[in-house]
Amino acid sequence: MNVHSGRTDLSGQVALVTGGAGGMGRVITAELVRAGAHVVITSRDRDRGEALRREIGADRVEVLTGDLGVRRDLHRIAAEFSRRHDRLHLLVNNAGAHYRDRRLTADGVEAHLAVNHLAGFTLTYLLHDRLRAAAPSRVVNVVSATMSDTRSVPLPGRPRPVSLDLNGVTDLRELNPAEGFAPFTAYARAKLLSTICGYVFADRWHDEGVTVNAVHPGIVSTSIVDDITPAALRPFRSLIHSRLLTPEAGAEAALRLATDPGLATVTGRYYVRDKEERSPRVSYDPATRAKAWQLSAGWAALGG
Repeated sequence: MNVHSGRTDLSGQVALVTGGAGGMGRVITAELVRAGAHVVITSRDRDRGEALRREIGADRVEVLTGDLGVRRDLHRIAAEFSRRHDRLHLLVNNAGAHYRDRRLTADGVEAHLAVNHLAGFTLTYLLHDRLRAAAPSRVVNVVSATMSDTRSVPLPGRPRPVSLDLNGVTDLRELNPAEGFAPFTAYARAKLLSTICGYVFADRWHDEGVTVNAVHPGIVSTSIVDDITPAALRPFRSLIHSRLLTPEAGAEAALRLATDPGLATVTGRYYVRDKEERSPRVSYDPATRAKAWQLSAGWAALGG
């Protein structure tokens, strides 16, 4: 997809793309720059980020380095962005990760939850004033259809949506506990929380000119696929990747939500590729939404 097709001109606009130096992020960054935007990316690896900056255009790309799984780094990235830019027209929360084992971040949060939900939530929360100043502006959360079916190999049969029960939860560090831990389920639960809180952002900011939507880009050939592939199928990794979407094809769905003029006022929606879908039933429960927001906002508001 080339967003600079005559319909989309992002000249003078500032975009922030998390995980902008790898996989889909590189494609999204390059296409936004091609359409005229000035793009700020986050990258855990400074050298990798700087290499992409030189490749795409040193004067059109900025790199903010940090670990998106660490709250202190998220606050620093948001503060650094705000010092450099007074407006944010487009935020693409693209970064994501899957881990084969359970691990905790420096903040004591399970890593899937930290990277796949809290990173995007915290940056969105902290950069609200920059998004509002740039209105009409957009937030695009890259999520995963795994939240609707946690079977790592979805054979014919009934889908198995991820569970989410926030009753009695007082701290996000209680989620995805060691007992009964399943990496794929933990990943799906984090993506579900990202989708749920995106709905709340959309409701809260409906009259401010800031839209918030979520998209599953399809199953894209990235390193995440290697991590979620069952051990018995790993010898066939090359064959599996050959059947998946390329990062370029996967990026199309996120770029559409980010740039399509016809979607400028659409908010609070979930898409699978370019088709609007329903997320798991629990994501529409008012009590679950309120509790997910309360826990996430409480965590994000705390300083590093």
